[in-house]
Amino acid sequence: MAAGARAEVPAEVPADASAGRAEGQAGGPPAGRAEGSAAGLSARLSAREVLAQVTDAGSFEPLPGSERAGGPESADPRAEGPVSAPTEGSASAPAKEPAEEPAEAPEASPEEPATALGPLDDGPLRWDGYGAARARATESTGERESVVCGTAAIGGTRAVVISFEFRYLGGSLGSRTGDRLEAAYTRARELRLPVVSLIATGGSRMQEGMLALTQLQRIAGQSTLNRAAGLPQLAVLRDPTTGGGWATLGAGADVVLALPGAQVGFAGSRVRPADADPSAYTAEGQLATGHIDAVVPPERLRATLARWLRLLTTPDGEPAPVPAAQGAGDPPASGWSAVQRTRAPERPRADAYLDTYFDWREDISGDRCGGVDDGMRCGFGHRAGRTVAYAAQCGTATRPAGFRTAARLVRLADRLGIPVLTLVDTPGAANDAAAERSGAGAAIADLFAAMAAARTPLTSLLIGEGGSGGALALAAPGRLWATPDSYFSVIAPELATAILKRPLSEVPRTADQLHLRPQDLMSLGLIRGIVPAN
Repeated sequence: MAAGARAEVPAEVPADASAGRAEGQAGGPPAGRAEGSAAGLSARLSAREVLAQVTDAGSFEPLPGSERAGGPESADPRAEGPVSAPTEGSASAPAKEPAEEPAEAPEASPEEPATALGPLDDGPLRWDGYGAARARATESTGERESVVCGTAAIGGTRAVVISFEFRYLGGSLGSRTGDRLEAAYTRARELRLPVVSLIATGGSRMQEGMLALTQLQRIAGQSTLNRAAGLPQLAVLRDPTTGGGWATLGAGADVVLALPGAQVGFAGSRVRPADADPSAYTAEGQLATGHIDAVVPPERLRATLARWLRLLTTPDGEPAPVPAAQGAGDPPASGWSAVQRTRAPERPRADAYLDTYFDWREDISGDRCGGVDDGMRCGFGHRAGRTVAYAAQCGTATRPAGFRTAARLVRLADRLGIPVLTLVDTPGAANDAAAERSGAGAAIADLFAAMAAARTPLTSLLIGEGGSGGALALAAPGRLWATPDSYFSVIAPELATAILKRPLSEVPRTADQLHLRPQDLMSLGLIRGIVPAN
């Protein structure tokens, strides 16, 4: 092997037996390379240093088997090194020095009996050098596996936390990693706690072959059980998050956050096409294409996780209150005046309503199918001690990604028992060729289905244009209110006039015939009321 190739392999693993290679080859940068180097981040932190940054002081309690090798477990990860000042990804964060431990193999832990797959055993495939690599990884990191699992508080909310140790064989997933992850998910169900995964992995551990790869099915099965139990799952993507770790713990989480510049993608750096666009494999690239919810600077990570945990662990069976109108207070005199008033640029849009309605809020982003629609605002907000989920159209033609993001929001809120508020305001669904190629019809159908199936209370307010099916898909059946400066119509008056082959001068009369004013909707029994202005 060429010297240049050898230099890319994690230092603690021999080049010919690197467990950092994911799904055939390594998915992330070597252990000595800077974490998040694309954004100038430096010094990859250990699993416990990351725990120290995001958990409340003194709150971490390891699960059995996740204790440190060669010494007593500290209840507070901060006691294990000088990690209180720097943050993961900060320029001043020091790399953790290898533990001062003897070179001989560590004692076998309860999860690693000497009679089975002991510390120096070369594994089920008898992969030459695998046992020695594991022993060196334990000596340098103080860990017996690539994940550390336990319970901790983050901003006062308790959670099961999973933190990857990338310096242990590239954070790769082996059979014993699966044991620890299954125990973590099981503990979360027993205690009714959310799961927070702090991921840094190259993927499946090559030296265990298919036994390692099938751990992905095991993780997915556990995640499904927690999802069915109504327990939220959050993921933080550190550098790198590739291979099966991204395709299970990462992309499978309810809310996905990432550190700036982190390498994120199913294909690791050594298995991509030579001409692949490198930006597609970054946190920022995944955000732009709708696969993660936010890129969070390291110094804001703990606070952001605390806010999300507070929002997602507050179920409420009461419907969300209907917001007050913020625009004109008097109903329109005619159908055409209703349309003109609604289209006025000074009319309050979704952001104004959301900012007034919530004390604070966090957005989700993307449809998880490659799309983002900036005209659909979705997320969870805090209002007077309650959590309310929201999906709000911003007055633009809604694209397929917007409908899919809203459906994702409604299903997540329904699973967690959180009431939903929707704000309807669109001239209609986007109807260009790109929208058709992106599956406009299927996306609208999916949102209709999500709204119809929801068991959590839904509340909808028409705050502007109600343009045909693209608006109706976001309206709660039987629980729709309207503001005075809104309208709802089967079709835009101009289009109806054209279809009827009437002259343009007939547009106002057509608008009246469509009975689209709020008071018309009320008389037809289509809305429950016209909300007054503040």
